[in-house]
Amino acid sequence: MSQPSLDLSVQFATRAFPAHRALLKRALLLRWTRAALFDDAVLTLRFVDADEGRQLNRAYRGRDYATNVLTFAYAESADEPVSGDIVLCCPVVEQEAQAQGKSLDAHYAHLIVHGVLHAQGYDHEDDQEAEEMEQIETDILRALGFADPYAVRADLGPPDGSAAPEESDPQANQDGGAAEDAASR
Repeated sequence: MSQPSLDLSVQFATRAFPAHRALLKRALLLRWTRAALFDDAVLTLRFVDADEGRQLNRAYRGRDYATNVLTFAYAESADEPVSGDIVLCCPVVEQEAQAQGKSLDAHYAHLIVHGVLHAQGYDHEDDQEAEEMEQIETDILRALGFADPYAVRADLGPPDGSAAPEESDPQANQDGGAAEDAASR
């Protein structure tokens, strides 16, 4: 079976995080994105500051805080190629990585894999969906050389007490492909 095609755009909306930009080389982002891709896709990874992250989360999810990752999925049917924007908030990702004792690249890899899965229709609205999605994420990250991102729960747990990265808002996608967010369930 051939590898799915990927048209990946990368946007850095802020210059305030030069260490993040230096880490997040295109080849690495392609590798992490492709690892989670099961279908052809047109995706954008956008790295933002807390102001933009908060503004997007408030506009599309009604939550007035910056969150780690938001996924905006645009394909309206399974026949269409996967299409979406994955927005990652640099200061939140950095804060969470430190609080969870993870390297910055391990946390970015996890959140990108998480967002790519959302763009393909995976979700974690209920326990069964969450278990399935977490297992897929863990398997992909292990293949990429990273530890189980959910193992941290036993020790530290995420800093906000949630069990997973922020999650999807099914309502948002009903009005023209607005937002699916990867935040707490």
